[in-house]
Amino acid sequence: MQVLMPSPAPRAFRSFTASDLLWHGVGIVVCLLAGSLLGWYSHRFWIIGADSYGMVGLIVLSYIGSVLSSRRVLSFAKTDLLTAAFVSILFWFLLTSAVLVLSKWYFSRTYLLGAFMVAFLWQALQLWLQKPNRYRLALIPGGLADALPGLGNIDWQILDTPRFVQVEAVVMDPYHTSDPQWLRFVAEQSLRGIPLLHAAAVYEGLTGRVSLEHHSEAFLEGWRLPALYPHIKRSIDICAVLLSLPLSLPLMLLVALLIHLDSKGPVLFWQERVGQGGTSFRMVKFRTMRVDAEKEGSRFAQSNDDRITRVGRILRKFRLDELPQFWNVLRGEMSIIGPRPEQAGFAEQFSKQIPLYPYRHIVKPGLTGWAQVHHGYAAGADETAEKLTYDLYYVKHLSLWLDMLIVFKTLKTIFTGFGAR
Repeated sequence: MQVLMPSPAPRAFRSFTASDLLWHGVGIVVCLLAGSLLGWYSHRFWIIGADSYGMVGLIVLSYIGSVLSSRRVLSFAKTDLLTAAFVSILFWFLLTSAVLVLSKWYFSRTYLLGAFMVAFLWQALQLWLQKPNRYRLALIPGGLADALPGLGNIDWQILDTPRFVQVEAVVMDPYHTSDPQWLRFVAEQSLRGIPLLHAAAVYEGLTGRVSLEHHSEAFLEGWRLPALYPHIKRSIDICAVLLSLPLSLPLMLLVALLIHLDSKGPVLFWQERVGQGGTSFRMVKFRTMRVDAEKEGSRFAQSNDDRITRVGRILRKFRLDELPQFWNVLRGEMSIIGPRPEQAGFAEQFSKQIPLYPYRHIVKPGLTGWAQVHHGYAAGADETAEKLTYDLYYVKHLSLWLDMLIVFKTLKTIFTGFGAR
């Protein structure tokens, strides 16, 4: 019996239709006309000259790429339609702009901006018009499947006995379903062409988390760390840090001055943390606590912690205390995106207490991550275990598109101060 591990969210089931192709064909034409009107005050973009063909061609390719990637972004849990469209359009806009600048081809900033704004509005309109259907899924009870009812915009058909129901797919936890009657039932459904979905994949797609309570072995099933993307990610990290220096350096100097004026002690705080593969490194951040904050040993920060300075409270709220970790990123000890590095003593303790905890060290730790934008700060073993469920989701679904989504959600987190302590 084969249990499929689909793209995480059930909404990813829908494939392209003829109406989709027609809609996006019209969308490409509308983008080119809008860009031409805004940039050149004429809708006839084809007569401007051969110098513009490179830019026009890249816009067409970018539109197609954004349509495909928006569906990929939408497959991740906790992602709404507008976010998926915006993240995809923004990525391709930045990539197209970089190619045009590096190649020294002719381009019009107004044309580019107009075309990509219209592309976002056009794709967002289509996604809004095609609101996700309420999927009808049959559920075979047992194991992790019992945690699914009530999750997502899904019409769950809970089967008490093997019986035929009209559904899009059957969901089961194969580790808790060994009854011959149920195995015969799912085989019959497969012959009818009804997909059989793994409860773990559906749970992840609906919650953005990996269950620690059910079948830890399922975490490793069919999963491999991408061979190429970690190397690409390292290059992106270096470029992002270097390109941000004109803005981040003056900001860090200002923060350092405020810390110096606010309280006595060093501006920077160094601490041993656990990185990729369980190796230790010294992480740096702006000091946000009094210099004697850990004289009685390390402990988690609490809400309204009296050890935090006045400036430190503001820095933590908007994550500005993490800026010096660009140094750790350049050294290759951290990435911009990944699970937050834990103190060595706590990491050793959690490895013994929490199932699967060491697997978060498969990837490099990061300044921000999937857990940070959905859970926030963790204080204690229970909250760390909950946060780990998000970290493992990131490890399993590591990709460029998930990282782009996290960047977008991080910006929202910075402006709202979510999860700060």
